[in-house]
Amino acid sequence: MHRFFIKTPWLVKRFFSHYTWNFSRNEPAVYLTFDDGPHPTITPWVLDQLKTYNARATFFCVGENVARYTDTYNRILAEGHAVGNHTHQHPNGWQTQTEAYIADVKKSADYIQSSLFRPPYGRIKKAQAAGVKKVLGAQTKIIMWDVLSCDFDPAFSKQQCLQNVVQNAGAGAIIVFHDSEKAAPNLMYALPAVLEHLARKKLAFKPIS
Repeated sequence: MHRFFIKTPWLVKRFFSHYTWNFSRNEPAVYLTFDDGPHPTITPWVLDQLKTYNARATFFCVGENVARYTDTYNRILAEGHAVGNHTHQHPNGWQTQTEAYIADVKKSADYIQSSLFRPPYGRIKKAQAAGVKKVLGAQTKIIMWDVLSCDFDPAFSKQQCLQNVVQNAGAGAIIVFHDSEKAAPNLMYALPAVLEHLARKKLAFKPIS
């Protein structure tokens, strides 16, 4: 039994409506997101796949990875993708004191200039969310998701990861992948097929603005 939803239920979205879970279903577009990078080989591979479909995406980056792989981060920006803050050291908000969590986010802001924030694991306390907006600015949007590929979870086969997206993603969906070593085997199978499938459905690939 997995402790997360592949497709976020409407009740969760309604209860936590102050977070962004998806965009308008009326616009023929999807929003691919990639968490935990940049990575020196996996992120460039992702960028190459996106370029094939003239697709734009949003990369929720970890500050210490940006510091380590600045050239890769700069390529993300240069190719017209959006970036978001994903903390500096990827703490679990439910298991981290608020003061320490906010200090970590503040450190990541030295490397990532963005008004988009995604909490690692989707876990964040109310006080932490308020603190994030104080550090990153009142206009900051906390971005969650509509569909999880589950590429990070070895319990899912690469074929299951593909189906998770294909069966659940439609117009307005925010979709999560990970440009990380752990996710790479599933990501490298699923992403090209997802791009092809959604392009065939005449859905544009847009960055979160």
